[in-house]
Parts: sequence; structure tokens; C-alpha cells
Amino acid sequence: MSEWFEDDDFWVNYSPIMFDSQHWAEAHGIASACVAISGAKSGDKVLDVCCGLGRISLELAQAGLCVTGVDITQPLLDAARESAEAEGVAVELVNCDMRTFDGAEQFSLAVNIYNSFGYCDKISDDTKILENVFRSLKKGGTFILECISREIAVRYFTEGEWFERAGKTVLTHFEVVGAWEGLLSKWILIDNQDGSRIEHEFVQRLYSAAELRDKLISIGFSSAEVYGGFSLTPYDQNAKTMVIVAKK
Repeated sequence: MSEWFEDDDFWVNYSPIMFDSQHWAEAHGIASACVAISGAKSGDKVLDVCCGLGRISLELAQAGLCVTGVDITQPLLDAARESAEAEGVAVELVNCDMRTFDGAEQFSLAVNIYNSFGYCDKISDDTKILENVFRSLKKGGTFILECISREIAVRYFTEGEWFERAGKTVLTHFEVVGAWEGLLSKWILIDNQDGSRIEHEFVQRLYSAAELRDKLISIGFSSAEVYGGFSLTPYDQNAKTMVIVAKK
């Protein structure tokens, strides 16, 4: 059976809500930080895992890197291609499931940014994605992963909120799954013009920072360091996100 993130209609409806102007504005700084952290040089090959609309891919390409963006959703790749053409940058965009993608040790850097990990029904599929990233990197390559951890989810948990964005009223509701093994998110969009309503719910698996760090080491990475942000601040009680920098 298909999983929820394989539904193109979901992304067409929800991408304008999830990727607002603030997230686009942050892209340049995040991409610059990834380049600085990894030491990537102009001409190096970079893999953007689950690249979506290409906000990070485009910034990395503008920094002189040879970028391959991989995503399962063709409409998002189409939008990324239009943006790349408008910006005059070259980005290779590949429609592929990261559970099957293998970059054959050609990349110096791989990035998975903005909480796009942990949505597969099976833990083994999450592991496949990380294994494929590992296989896609050259020896000495860097993998930078940003996602919500169990600790961050606990600290900033809220039962829901509402806001207006992209011509919609957005209602959200969150529930804990199991013993903080996952977070169920329900998003309702109400069109402000005609009142039409769509809703969707999904679960993100929550890993502790230590669990995900150790999983990367078990896959074969020589090191995996956990930070509280792209400026490599400590992953402590003040952290608002989790950034893991792993070396092959």
C-alpha cells in the first residue's frame, strides 16, 4: 500500500502552507551553513535528500555546487525546476523514492533539511533511507540531517493552533503516539473564499538524538555529532532543533 507522502495531491494542497515565506527566507543561511560545516568546494557534488520545492537545492547550486535533488513527488520537482530556470541555476532533479535511491559514492555532501525524516510506516524503511545516503557519499563525505527529535517534541509540544496563510485558515491538532514513539499531526485547511475544507493526518516517528546518532554509526558512518542548530550550538536544554553532522 502507498504511504501518505506518496500522494501528490497532498503536497499540491499543503506545500504553500508548510513552506511559507519565512522558510524560503531561511534557505540561504541554512545552505551557507551546510557548505561551511562540510567544507564543500565549488564543483563538488551534493545530494539534497527529499528536496521538495528545491529551496535548499537552489541555494547550494548558487554557491557553485553541482546539486542533485531527489524527491518522490513530481509536482514539487516541477516547481523546483521552474524556480531553477527562473534563477538561472543548474540543478539535477530526480523523481525517486529515497528507499531505493543509490548515488554510487559520487557525492561529497548530502543534506536532509527541514524535518523530512521519520515518516515511513516501518523503522526498516527509515534505515534504508540512511543506508542509501551512506552509499551515495564518497569516503570522507558529510551528511547533514535536521529533524525534530523526541526531546524537542516533548519540550515544545502543543495540542494545536490555528493561523491564516496562503488564503486558507489552518487548524492543527497534535497527539502523542505510544510512549512518545511518534507524533500524530492533523491539518485542516479551510478556504477563506469558498469555505471548502480538506484535512489530512500523518504520524512522524520520533527518535531521540542518541538513537539516531547511534543508528548512523551502526550503518557505517565514522562519526555523528549532534548539535542544536546549524551554527553548531550545543544540543542541550536550549536547543530548538536537532542537527546531526555525520562523516563517512
